[in-house]
Amino acid sequence: MELNILTLCYLIGSITFILGLKMLSNPATARKGNLVAAGGMTIAIFGTIFLYEENGAKLGNYPWIFAALAIGGIIGTMAAKKVKMTAMPEMVSLFNGMGGACAALIGFIEFGHLAKGLSNGGVIHTGMLSIILVGLVIGSVSFAGSMVAWGKLNGKLKDFSFPGQHIFNLLLLAIIVSLSVYLVVNISPENVYLFYVIAGLSLTYGVFFVFPIGGADMPVVISLLNSFTGVAAACGGFLYDNKVMLTGGILVGAAGTLLTMLMCKAMNRSLSNVLIGSFGGNKSGGAAAGSTPQGNYKEISLNDAATVMAYANKVIIVPGYGLAVAQAQHTCHELEKYLEEKGVEVKYAIHPVAGRMPGHMNVLLAEADVNYEKLMEMEQANDEFKSTDVVLILGANDVVNPAAKNDPSSPIYGMPILEVEQAKTVIVNKRSMKPGYAGIENDLFFQPKTSMLFGDAKKALQDLLAEVKNV
Repeated sequence: MELNILTLCYLIGSITFILGLKMLSNPATARKGNLVAAGGMTIAIFGTIFLYEENGAKLGNYPWIFAALAIGGIIGTMAAKKVKMTAMPEMVSLFNGMGGACAALIGFIEFGHLAKGLSNGGVIHTGMLSIILVGLVIGSVSFAGSMVAWGKLNGKLKDFSFPGQHIFNLLLLAIIVSLSVYLVVNISPENVYLFYVIAGLSLTYGVFFVFPIGGADMPVVISLLNSFTGVAAACGGFLYDNKVMLTGGILVGAAGTLLTMLMCKAMNRSLSNVLIGSFGGNKSGGAAAGSTPQGNYKEISLNDAATVMAYANKVIIVPGYGLAVAQAQHTCHELEKYLEEKGVEVKYAIHPVAGRMPGHMNVLLAEADVNYEKLMEMEQANDEFKSTDVVLILGANDVVNPAAKNDPSSPIYGMPILEVEQAKTVIVNKRSMKPGYAGIENDLFFQPKTSMLFGDAKKALQDLLAEVKNV
């Protein structure tokens, strides 16, 4: 009877995961979707703790289990509540890395059991050993890669590469696969140590896999590593014949893979190009290859910017990472509401890879209670720029660079962008004229209809709002 109840718990958990993922596709139901999925996970966890039996024995060790749950829950809650929006991408990387580490640890524990049985004359099932190795390798790569991504996103690690590194990475991957196949085919007490060699090589590969990838490609890398963690978790579901763990891992792996593909499409690049191209790795501060000095730019005063926006019929705001850095989303929403009181139509244009993680700008604006109906995807926004009086760009750079369309020598050539230059007036808020995260000059800043409004985004928006009120 208890087994049937446990199966029911797992079924409820699997269904809530699917429903929760479906609800995440709509911002109006996204919060509820998270709660639904979390509720299903809670049922599955407590069902396992109290109902799971093996050889007639229950889990036991309840003090250790609940102590770990309490510690993890407290740390996770505090981290999520205190994290700033600018630090959200690295927190996602860190948490994802923990998932990969858990999957790898499952491999260590289960292989330890198999090795013990092997030393006592037992036989290891090659299928189970294969699943353990797949989970170990993918989990280790996800953990190490996520830690490097976390370090690069928070500025503790810099891009690192050496001549022939991609060849080195491919050779290292080939060695890992070869050793894994050899261990499965020829497992014996004498070569058990190869398992730990494979683990070490997998961690090394994870580090060198992410190190050379440019900063502008970090959203794609985060999404890819997330899919890795999902696959590793699914391997754990196979090992334990745990349906809810298997379902959750498959959903994460599939969603991460699809998101990675969509983001690559949004950048008009293949995944192999992202992994090899090191786009955004040039941080010298000067113009990168493919960019040339464009001449003079012009500044706009706060009073002129406020006037042109207050008397506009339509204003489109393009948020970027600079908005997140300045924590200016709430001030931006205030400006939006005041402009609407003056009869101005205000919308937001969101590029798929704006920010440092998938959906960064959507989350940022949702935190400020911006109506999701005002957020336009790239294709819709590009259709509306021609009828727009003013485009206000807040900290975005590479996603509005016309070089992606006009300069074949530019590293971003071919990447779909927000075609803001079609609007009547473009106002760009930046701290300085330094290149964006991809390290290349932006042609937009030097065009006749573009004006620069320098300064911290929050301070600039506060001053702009005050000026708009006086118009």
